[in-house]
Amino acid sequence: MDRISGLSDELLVKILSFLPTEDAVSTSVLSKQWRFLWMWLPKLEYHDYYATNPPDTSDLSLVLKSCNAELFQPENIKLWVGIAVSRCVRELTLSIRYNSPRNKPFVPLPSSFYTCCSSLTALKLKGESIFVDVPQSVNLPSLKTLKLRDVTYLNDDALRLLLSNCTALEELFIDRYGEADDNVRALVVENSTLQRLTLKMYSDHLDVQHVIVTPSLKYFKLYDEGHDLSYSIEHMPKLEEADIDVSSSLDELLGSMTPVKRLSLRQFFNRDDELEHVKLSFYSDDWSKLLVWLLRNSPKLRELNIYVDQSDSQFQDYAPVEWKNRSSVPECLQNTLETFKFEGFKGTQEEGDFLSFFFKNASCLKSTSITDYVIDGAEEWEQSVATKLAAP
Repeated sequence: MDRISGLSDELLVKILSFLPTEDAVSTSVLSKQWRFLWMWLPKLEYHDYYATNPPDTSDLSLVLKSCNAELFQPENIKLWVGIAVSRCVRELTLSIRYNSPRNKPFVPLPSSFYTCCSSLTALKLKGESIFVDVPQSVNLPSLKTLKLRDVTYLNDDALRLLLSNCTALEELFIDRYGEADDNVRALVVENSTLQRLTLKMYSDHLDVQHVIVTPSLKYFKLYDEGHDLSYSIEHMPKLEEADIDVSSSLDELLGSMTPVKRLSLRQFFNRDDELEHVKLSFYSDDWSKLLVWLLRNSPKLRELNIYVDQSDSQFQDYAPVEWKNRSSVPECLQNTLETFKFEGFKGTQEEGDFLSFFFKNASCLKSTSITDYVIDGAEEWEQSVATKLAAP
């Protein structure tokens, strides 16, 4: 012990940084020299599941890089918010967990948190007991990353007010999928600096429209399994990539995504003149009709990857669709499409009709792949189609 105590405080703090926060705090009882050393740690990670008393932080005065507190005792949340404010924390993660789901109390963040954390750059909140009640005055000028998972809000305006006052926000993640009632009916995301937005939702309120106003957005991911989808999304002129996974049609959504260059879709499609790369998964009827419709409205498409799930024989009622007889050919097939990949091939009539139409008109292809569980059969079919189309 004497040898360790002879080391410099800087080196001792370095040693403490490799210990769990609870163990680092416990060294404060070793001697006067060790009493305050843990307070110099740039990162704190605290779990109060086994703790009977929270650490004494009354003398904390140094800048804290990050603080991660996983709490089973909700009354401790004010303590850790106080640490964040007093230590000018830059990254804060707070989560509340319970062994029993019954009688979970709502724990609001102190109002001072929203007005006195000017150094905060990243905030992550998790747990339905965390109660987001935002004051009219918000001062989080440095906040760039905000992640909210299954928290509870005072009302619709609480989230809107918070987001509209985060003037440096770049990344937003909201997970409402597992929260049956978080007091938000219509989600409003309005922020002029936001660049990345991820929403995990379950929309089940009738006559409710979610609103997204994010003119600087570059990446957008939406996962919504609800059956009552309605979104009002203003034009996203800087959008580069979108990943959309929904359970029902959402025709108005993609109209705001005309600049997007990479798009991953499930279930629904809409026009996008600037698309260059598309990955599609089909789980519904009329997949070929929807696909050709998308091709007609994507004149710059260069890469097309599609997967058709026919494992349950759900497309048995296929009838030849009208696109087969149309004289116009999608512009991308004639001028730009170079890479084509088809997965889930089963040899159905619908697949045959589509692929015959496709290969007959795709004049710029450089790479083609058609696969299924029986790869050899798929390859033989592809060669047969290619030979047939090449014949005079």
